[in-house]
Amino acid sequence: MVQIEEAAKELKQDLVEIRRTIHKNPEVGPALPQTKAFVMGKLKEYGYEPKEICESGIVAVIEGEKPGKTILLRADMDALKIKEEAPVPFASENNCMHACGHDMHATMLLGAAKLLKKYQNEIHGTVKLVFQPDEEGFTGAKAMLKAGVLESPHVDAGMALHVNSGTPSGMVLCGLGTCMAGCTLFRIRVKGIGCHGAMPETGVDPINIAAHIFLSLQEIIAREVPPTKPATLTIGKFSGGKAPNIIPEEVVMEGTIRTLDVDLAKQIFKRIQEISSQTAELFRGSAEVTEIASAPPLKNDKEMTTEMAGYAREICGQEKVVVFEQGGMGSEDFASYTYEIPCSYLLLGAGTAAENELYGKPMHNDHVVFNEDILPLGSALLVSCALKWLENHA
Repeated sequence: MVQIEEAAKELKQDLVEIRRTIHKNPEVGPALPQTKAFVMGKLKEYGYEPKEICESGIVAVIEGEKPGKTILLRADMDALKIKEEAPVPFASENNCMHACGHDMHATMLLGAAKLLKKYQNEIHGTVKLVFQPDEEGFTGAKAMLKAGVLESPHVDAGMALHVNSGTPSGMVLCGLGTCMAGCTLFRIRVKGIGCHGAMPETGVDPINIAAHIFLSLQEIIAREVPPTKPATLTIGKFSGGKAPNIIPEEVVMEGTIRTLDVDLAKQIFKRIQEISSQTAELFRGSAEVTEIASAPPLKNDKEMTTEMAGYAREICGQEKVVVFEQGGMGSEDFASYTYEIPCSYLLLGAGTAAENELYGKPMHNDHVVFNEDILPLGSALLVSCALKWLENHA
């Protein structure tokens, strides 16, 4: 597939321009009107007939001349509510930021769309291109699945790429089996009775209750989860009160549960509910725990991912492709696809500080910068893996 790699390199300038356009205009959540219009415009320019199957969820299909199966290639498009501080000339100015590389993903898939037109006669079957909103909020994949993204035509397998800051540029990481954690976002709403700080006995202090709940929740992981089972429980938001001398009526905490085990996540969530409500009752208040959103653990199909790793080696070289069994605790809503069809989710290195002092910052960091040199490689990987898989399974 050297031919595809060389063809992808010829697209580099166009890909950089596309990526910077998306990067400068980040949008957050399930509704991405500007990004949607831009992506659909590019697809039409390349000769596709894209359809919006749910809010900002785009699908485009390309069929080959030879019969075969259907493979889905997916990219996410949403950004984060982070004010960008990266020292690049194309930085966002709207207090949102593509700090997780979704602009890179959408660009790579657009590059793949253009390349697939060039190699359409080599397609054994069908390639379905999917551009998805709200990965960060964990609603996008579920909305696409509910809208029927796996039908018309029926999809037999799926693939996605995600850039990885801190990994050498162009290195491909291939996880086998359950290689990313599931994540449950939850909210604890603690209610008390507001009063003046000079007379605390006349009210019920929700800040005090919330503090006790916060400390008690730490014991779930420490004393109720086996050390052999990876799990984290994080409270990332603790909000309550508006004045230093007034006890408020309510405190809101929000956090995440991350595990590699769906049943364990349910067990932890149940204990959060019990500890919160009983602790609040102990101090004369009340607490309500609700799930905001969730994504299950991501399960790469071992056979398919091993196969994709082989195709990646043909482009990147043996030393640039790493296959591993145990993943980290990051989460990704592409996981929802992995319970419906065989899937392969690969990570593509986007640069280290040793390569460039701007690279290597953590994902979701307001200074993170990704190496744009990998854009053609990402497009080539998507196309090569799709064509090879379809041919091998025809």
